Amino acid sequence: MEKRLEQFNRQKFMRVVCLVIADAVLINAAAFFALLVRFEFSLELLSQTDYLDGLMTYSWLNTIGALLIFYLMKLYNSLWEFASTTELIRVFVASVLSAGACVIGMSMLKIDMPRSFVILYAGTLTALCSALRLVYREMRRKRMRPGVHNRKRTMLIGGGQAGSMVLREFQFSAHSENNVVCIIDDDRAKHGSYMRGVKIVGGCDDIVPMAEKYGVEEIVLAIPSASRRKKLDILDICHLTGCSLRTLPGLYQLANGEVSIQNIKHIDIEDLLGRNTVKTDLGEVKSYIQGKVVLVTGGGGSIGSELCRQAAAMEPKQIIVFDIYENNAYDLQMELKRNHPELDLVVLIGSVRDETRVNNIFDKYRPDLVCHAAAHKHVPLMEDSPFEAIKNNVFGTYNVARAADRFGTQRFILISTDKAVNPTNVMGASKRICEMIVQTVNERSKTEFVAVRFGNVLGSAGSVIPLFRKQIKEGGPVTVTHKDVIRYFMTIPEAVQLIFQANAYANGGEIFVLDMGEPVRIDDLARNMIRLSGFEPDVDIMVEYTGLRPGEKLYEELLMSGEGLRKTKNDLIYIGSEVDFDKPEFEENLMELKAIDETSERELRDKIAQIVPTYHIPEHQKLTV
Repeated sequence: MEKRLEQFNRQKFMRVVCLVIADAVLINAAAFFALLVRFEFSLELLSQTDYLDGLMTYSWLNTIGALLIFYLMKLYNSLWEFASTTELIRVFVASVLSAGACVIGMSMLKIDMPRSFVILYAGTLTALCSALRLVYREMRRKRMRPGVHNRKRTMLIGGGQAGSMVLREFQFSAHSENNVVCIIDDDRAKHGSYMRGVKIVGGCDDIVPMAEKYGVEEIVLAIPSASRRKKLDILDICHLTGCSLRTLPGLYQLANGEVSIQNIKHIDIEDLLGRNTVKTDLGEVKSYIQGKVVLVTGGGGSIGSELCRQAAAMEPKQIIVFDIYENNAYDLQMELKRNHPELDLVVLIGSVRDETRVNNIFDKYRPDLVCHAAAHKHVPLMEDSPFEAIKNNVFGTYNVARAADRFGTQRFILISTDKAVNPTNVMGASKRICEMIVQTVNERSKTEFVAVRFGNVLGSAGSVIPLFRKQIKEGGPVTVTHKDVIRYFMTIPEAVQLIFQANAYANGGEIFVLDMGEPVRIDDLARNMIRLSGFEPDVDIMVEYTGLRPGEKLYEELLMSGEGLRKTKNDLIYIGSEVDFDKPEFEENLMELKAIDETSERELRDKIAQIVPTYHIPEHQKLTV
């Protein structure tokens, strides 16, 4: 390490020495050239005067004085390869000061010079010293980065400030692998003009023909302020080019000056789902969490862990993480301790199936807010193990809900799913029963019980996005169950914000529903991700259809018939009106469901269908004895 540092310092010293020598030569050249210009480039006329002798007499003082001024102006501290407007301004100021010093010095030594000498000298010295630095900068950058012919021919979408910053980074960064050959912008007034030497060739409608005309290999999207809908529209056009795609990060990074080659990333499909992110009133949410004891069941899971992260930032009195899987719980514990050392955090291992364990936890910690996220969620697995779905989802919820009622919890929030609507699988039916449990207990309890229902969560364990990414990375095939399967999507932070916002709006008994925009066709999602990775679907990476899995539907619904919708203060959050059901009868059926022998799967499904009339038993299951 010391040898490397010594070598670096030696190289830096040699560069400074070379620059000082070059500047000394240019200082004298500028003075001579100023006189030569004054006498219209005639050496004969110049030699007939005393000006050249006077300049030779003063040259050593002028050289020392100018170099001292250059040093004081920090012209030898700047890195040549990053020379820019600031350095050029310093060169100009230093040259003017050097010219001023000449006037004073020559007057003191009674050396006579033409009145125009000072102006010509300052201008010439500025030009020569600036040119030296700019030439060095260009030579060094060309040496450090790949040649133009070795870089990707790139189309830049966005001719605004962000596009200009990206283009400059591509042109001057030593890490750049892109050669921008054309720019796209929808502002017609810009068409035909140039930005940093690259032509703006048209709008988004011209992407395909211009990509072909200029031989584009990669497209970079540099309009961070565009809505997700706009980005999705542009993506649809870019797909037709077969080029790989990258995008610029958010506006905050522009404001902070963080735009660099490293920040320009491959487009995440999460950013292009066709709707803007759900926004919540964090102040309103914080008022319900600050100073409260918060219990999160299933706290180590995708949703549960994010619930804990966001709650930890709202100054709770205490957070209790309850999960059966110790590895996830441990990882979350380490993360929260690192990021929130002030947090009173309790991590407990156990199952919501264990009624005694649940009651003991409520008795000891007396939580004010319960977020119940513990559940089995994988549809095909629960079709093969339906009793496990009922024991964990239904009776786990029943245990936690009764404990919340018994020990005076203020609010209880059930994490539900769109699969609870007209379910065709045991998992969805079990979640609908969970909703019915909280609505039943709510009627006789001082605790406010609510449910939050949303669609598929991007990035959660077992979700389709990580699966597709893995399959693409392995070269395919990418597997889709059915060409016409559609799903609603949301991000994990959105899901958690909705849960907490529901907490703020809760009066008891509500099922909160998110307006999730347009559903996404999974086949389109898979093909988009393949294209975003720079491949062509069914050419480079195959898309295979495997058939619907047991209990899987072509499309999911967010509301059941008769639920209706009521608005909240948040335009994207609604409340589904309660579908009435006989609650005493429901509780009797619940106990009968619990008593069913595990060898009788058909009896279990029939009982589920009796409790949840909208549950449709698959045809192949009806034949099961």
